[in-house]
Amino acid sequence: MSPSRKETVARLLREHPGAYAEDAGITLADKPAPLYQLLVVCVLASAPIRAEMAAHAARELFRAGMRTPRAMADATWQQRVDALGRAHYRRYDESTATALGEGAELVLDRWHGDLRRLRAEADGDPKRVRELLREVPRIGPTGADIFCREAQGLWPELRPTFDRRAREGADALGLGRDPGKLAGLVDGRDLPRFAAGLVQAALDARHS
Repeated sequence: MSPSRKETVARLLREHPGAYAEDAGITLADKPAPLYQLLVVCVLASAPIRAEMAAHAARELFRAGMRTPRAMADATWQQRVDALGRAHYRRYDESTATALGEGAELVLDRWHGDLRRLRAEADGDPKRVRELLREVPRIGPTGADIFCREAQGLWPELRPTFDRRAREGADALGLGRDPGKLAGLVDGRDLPRFAAGLVQAALDARHS
């Protein structure tokens, strides 16, 4: 890696020490509860809102006890709406509260509350992981990309995941757009926050 690229990558990781999951207060691990919490963040971030708003809304839901699919399903629709309202996630609060309830029921019925079963069903195929994620209400291409971008630190078959926006950020920083080459710039455990930092770089470039 050239000195200039090394400096750019180091600065990016320094300025963006956390990925989406960390911003939402999730200690990500290959366990049912944190994987589900990541899914919740992805549902919230699938609406056209700022990432900070999605993370704040997720924290409110988790603070209200909705940290597992069972807890989310058992909560009333109004309790979900109220938690989203406290996070000022108001424009989409009612439809999102419905989607979160339906999504929790799907995770319970289809994967027994454990998204590692989704991974097993995909049988090592990243494309299939995305297809299964998109069966969850409100999760579209953006939400599936976020999940895979964050989970690649846990599920090696997802590596490297640099979605369109991350590649745009890499290009803006002069790092190129090739996912394989980008993955070679950091340690595997740093891929999620590196990708998240590249997304932020793309957003910064758009607003500059």
